[in-house]
Amino acid sequence: MKSRDLDSVRIFDTTLRDGEQTPGVSLTIEDKLEIAHQLDMLGVNVIEAGSPMSSEGEKKAVSEIAKAGLKAEICGLARTIREDINASIECDVKSVHTFISTSNVQMKHAIGLTPEQVLSATVDSVQYIKDHGLICEFSPMDATRSEMRFLKRVCKAAEEAGADRINIPDTVGVMTPLSMRKLIEDVKTVVKVPISVHCHDDFGMAVANSLAAVEAGATQIHATINGLGERAGNAALEEVVMALHLIYKRKTGINTRLLYGTSQLVSRLTGIPIQPNKAIVGGNAFAHESGIHTRGVTVVPLTFEPIKPELVGRRRRLSAGKLAGTRGIKVELEETGIHANEEQLKEIVKRVKELGDKGKTVTDADLMAIASAVIGEVIQEEKIVDLRDLAVVTGIKVIPTASVKLVLDGKEYVAAETGVGPVDAAIKAIQKLTHSLVNVRLSEYRLEALTGGSNAVAEVIIKVEDKDGNIVSARAAREDIVMASVEAMINGINKCLIRRRRLGK
Repeated sequence: MKSRDLDSVRIFDTTLRDGEQTPGVSLTIEDKLEIAHQLDMLGVNVIEAGSPMSSEGEKKAVSEIAKAGLKAEICGLARTIREDINASIECDVKSVHTFISTSNVQMKHAIGLTPEQVLSATVDSVQYIKDHGLICEFSPMDATRSEMRFLKRVCKAAEEAGADRINIPDTVGVMTPLSMRKLIEDVKTVVKVPISVHCHDDFGMAVANSLAAVEAGATQIHATINGLGERAGNAALEEVVMALHLIYKRKTGINTRLLYGTSQLVSRLTGIPIQPNKAIVGGNAFAHESGIHTRGVTVVPLTFEPIKPELVGRRRRLSAGKLAGTRGIKVELEETGIHANEEQLKEIVKRVKELGDKGKTVTDADLMAIASAVIGEVIQEEKIVDLRDLAVVTGIKVIPTASVKLVLDGKEYVAAETGVGPVDAAIKAIQKLTHSLVNVRLSEYRLEALTGGSNAVAEVIIKVEDKDGNIVSARAAREDIVMASVEAMINGINKCLIRRRRLGK
């Protein structure tokens, strides 16, 4: 093992910059601050807070993060243009990441500059940043499609101008691990400053290419939480970090137990769901259904788990389905406090498999319902506010009206309201009843169909805000859109109440 294999690899997080460039994502200043604080707790070395030159709002967000007193190095992105660099400097960031295209196709068609003009802009910008006493990271954009001789000239010029780090971006994700390793080795022949790498996932190789760069001597990786970013995204931070720790035995400053929580926070605030089979943070990453798998992991986890789920803030999930084994279902039930005898367990497994054979995904809620029916127990999560009944009337010549019966702190209440539609009427009725407990308003409502067909399962995602300005998100999924909306609203109200009561309000 070479000595460098024991060195630490720096993590440059660009969730708030490249990650926010994900189509459909637009973060508020408050969102960006919340994510920045979480990234700081996670232990990233650098937080690329945004592109201050892009808008006044973005400039304010970067400035707020820069003065938040975080341990991480706060960085602003800037083109090799004085106006851009000044915008970052005015935010009081610790470093500026400046970039310019170096591939022939981008120099000609994207920025309209000659190679000599690119060289001149590189030197001028790096020197200007250093003259202001800031750390400078320089990126030759589209480096992986640049002519090697010119790429080396630009990198060498940036180093001589004072750049602290040279970042090699695979801007359109065209590299393979072998070619990335060779490229980094070639660049290292002309520069001595630390080399960083920024890989995109257009061919699904961003993580592999980032790790190959480390093999070649790169000491910093650009990454985003959940692999967010332009087009197919960037290298996923959680995948890069766990591969470095467990496969390469390389250190980072990341507290891996916070990875899952960070992933969930970013997913909630960006509105971008995590695919179930996503490595490390996906819903199925530590789920087992097959009988032989569930038996193995309940006896010796290493049989089918290369990563301990607790190491990334997760827990093992034994999934019920047609391939499920008796042992796995028994363990899953016992983890929720349900202890079935042999005959009851046999019947539960039978019913689970019958549902699976019909093509139905057996959820945790389905399993609890089956167990309740077989054992004769009623399993109910304790809530401050709970729905007991809902009736909705709507039609062409009928004003949409909803009547709801809620249990508030153990007492039943009924209210009816009208609205522009059944969802509006139902939510107004709920707000009418809960106003005295928690005065909330619906600040965001989003509806997504999870499956196809007219009987599609609909997921409702909402944000509610209380009178103190606290914002919480909640979601619910049902075939009935009105019911999903009502459950999401009640979930949000419960979250607000729990938070307020914990604070003694």
